[in-house]
Amino acid sequence: MDFENFFQGELAILRDDGRYRTFAELERRAGAFPRARRHADGVVDEVTVWCSNDYLGMGQHPAVIGAMHDALDACGAGAGGTRNISGNTHHHVLLERELADLHHKEAALLFTSGYVSNWAALGTLAARLPGCVVLSDAGNHASMIEGIRHSRAERQIFAHSDPEDLNRRLAALDPARPKLVAFESVYSMDGDIAPIAEILDVCEAHGAMSYIDEVHAVGMYGPRGGGVAEREGLMDRITVIEGTLGKAFGVMGGYIAGSAAMCDFVRSFASGFIFTTALPPALAAGALASVRHLKASGTERTGHAERVAQVRRRLAAIGIPTLDNPSHIIPVMVGDAHKCKRISDWLMEHHGIYVQPINYPTVPVGTERLRITPSPVHSAADVERLVSALSEIWSQCELARRAMAA
Repeated sequence: MDFENFFQGELAILRDDGRYRTFAELERRAGAFPRARRHADGVVDEVTVWCSNDYLGMGQHPAVIGAMHDALDACGAGAGGTRNISGNTHHHVLLERELADLHHKEAALLFTSGYVSNWAALGTLAARLPGCVVLSDAGNHASMIEGIRHSRAERQIFAHSDPEDLNRRLAALDPARPKLVAFESVYSMDGDIAPIAEILDVCEAHGAMSYIDEVHAVGMYGPRGGGVAEREGLMDRITVIEGTLGKAFGVMGGYIAGSAAMCDFVRSFASGFIFTTALPPALAAGALASVRHLKASGTERTGHAERVAQVRRRLAAIGIPTLDNPSHIIPVMVGDAHKCKRISDWLMEHHGIYVQPINYPTVPVGTERLRITPSPVHSAADVERLVSALSEIWSQCELARRAMAA
């Protein structure tokens, strides 16, 4: 087999379909976010980032940066090993305690990313519970799907955010079998929010474990940033809460929170935890500072909600089609992969506005979009520049206004 020709052929298909991904080479500027420097062909330009998951700008918060500097000076660069072999530092322990407190759980367990925490926790729980069957929401993230697949447990996919379909499927199973229901709170591409209480009602009626992914919600919702489940007073009813430190908390890492025995079980059996180097102490220290700050401060969440509402109002006023959802994620619907990339490239080249195109397989063909994530550090002038530029390119591409709005 000619491997190089095969690789090139597959890449050519992606390019022809308009699905080939290109990376913007950015240099984030602490204290100036959402401004960043873009490096392209030897030229450096300033751009405004509109698609970051650093939702609240905590990646540049003085408390976070200060804590990381202090830990770096005190502890050095790396953890020096896995958590089991010399890499379990005081900063990791303090952060796990803080995360457990955030979710009102007995314990928490750190991982190197949100992807790894889902893959390792779901894979371990489903594999080691005898005869376990996993019921997975149809809209679940790739990390959850891969963890469930890795477990080799029986799995069923229930209709997206549909408690009735979940109930029918659970009712058909042997009541004695271990059952695990996996779903998200905020779905990252459509921005919709799951009916958490109704799903938990069904789980409890059938004695099923509940596993919720709150990666796009922690830091963002609830009086202390505990997520949608905290906002709705439901955390105590959930078996496993999974979150990330790399989005609203602005640093890096993932975690689960739950009972002490469950966390210890995953710690003891998950290969994705046991055999990987621990997060650097400086990252753990920065995440700890971020979690503590957002527990006490609602300023960032309030400013964020106001900016999101402003962007929605302005886009609606000029007829740019967006999905209507109750979250902070604003999907601008294009519906064509080539035009989606064209719009993204044009915004960057002509206005210094960076919004990444989202195409298949991340979203279904025909639902290609720009995923806009406003932040409290975007200014009113930033909003007007974005809206004006989008209106201009929308007309150039001869795209319908409002036609795809939900």
